[in-house]
Amino acid sequence: MNALVATNRNFKLAARLLGLDSKLEKSLLIPFREIKVECTIPKDDGTLASFVGFRVQHDNARGPMKGGIRYHPEVDPDEVNALAQLMTWKASVANIPYGGAKGGIGCNPGELSITELERLTRVFTQKIHDLIGVHTDVPAPDMGTNPQTMAWILDEYSKFHGHSPAVVTGKPIDLGGSLGRDAATGRGVLFGTEALLNEYGKSIAGQRFVVQGFGNVGSWAAQLISENGGKIVAVSDITGAIKNSKGINIPSLINHAKENGGIKGFNGGNAIDPNSILVEDCDILIPAALGGVINRENANDIKAKFIVEGANHPTDPEADEILSNKGVVILPDIYANSGGVTVSYFEWVQVSHFSLHLIWHVAAK
Repeated sequence: MNALVATNRNFKLAARLLGLDSKLEKSLLIPFREIKVECTIPKDDGTLASFVGFRVQHDNARGPMKGGIRYHPEVDPDEVNALAQLMTWKASVANIPYGGAKGGIGCNPGELSITELERLTRVFTQKIHDLIGVHTDVPAPDMGTNPQTMAWILDEYSKFHGHSPAVVTGKPIDLGGSLGRDAATGRGVLFGTEALLNEYGKSIAGQRFVVQGFGNVGSWAAQLISENGGKIVAVSDITGAIKNSKGINIPSLINHAKENGGIKGFNGGNAIDPNSILVEDCDILIPAALGGVINRENANDIKAKFIVEGANHPTDPEADEILSNKGVVILPDIYANSGGVTVSYFEWVQVSHFSLHLIWHVAAK
């Protein structure tokens, strides 16, 4: 199901349950602003390449709009709209004074050199710099981006507006980043899973987990869950999937993935079909990759008793109904993966307040 259709369907269901006025419901579905820009850069071989960048600002009723910037081939207007809307609800659920936004560029970052990624990021920032800002819209890392990407955005934005370290979060520590930001979303998955299991008289220790996606969120979640006694029995990423019913050694797998660009070839488990990862036997399934991976085609085959949504909108509404009828408990993404935006808020507050104090101090002199 289309990401925006799925998100709107979930919101409309929630609106009916809450008894929201139809006019308010319609207002909340329409984004504040949609931005689409062309980003043309010279490649290292001298040729020109053009990419399309997006930034959707969904709502600013609760504060500055907040959301990641994603570099991925499947970035399109509907996906970015859906993710921006989800950020509004996520910030609200976490009780953080932000609105929702999201951005992205349709590209494959793995096919671009570091210098090409820098050029692309700087051109994108040049096109949107007037529409983001410390108290307007604060980007952050997402799939395919990282602290280095945020450093480029900060530097390019500062060329137009002066040094503004609070314009992005998820920055390198030396530029005002926050300790623990890299692990924050995965740590939030851990805390959310603990809270969910406690409701059922269970704990993480001894539970069997399957993690789909071994990027920032999935790898940190797997590591922290393993440290707390959980058994990771299967893992997948874009390079392949592995299974070990006795439990995968997660620190070794992380080192292997860093050295080899993915989990493929890891000898601490048996290789399996990546398409089967979601239906492997386990107690808790953590989809931590792309959206829409759990759908009506595979929902009936899922064996997990609990699903903790580390990714954004990984479960289609149709699959949600099937799983609910099966008695599967789903911890929604707007709660389960809100650790990242929570620590981003801490970083933003610390840096923005420091900047204001510095301005006041200089002015007082």
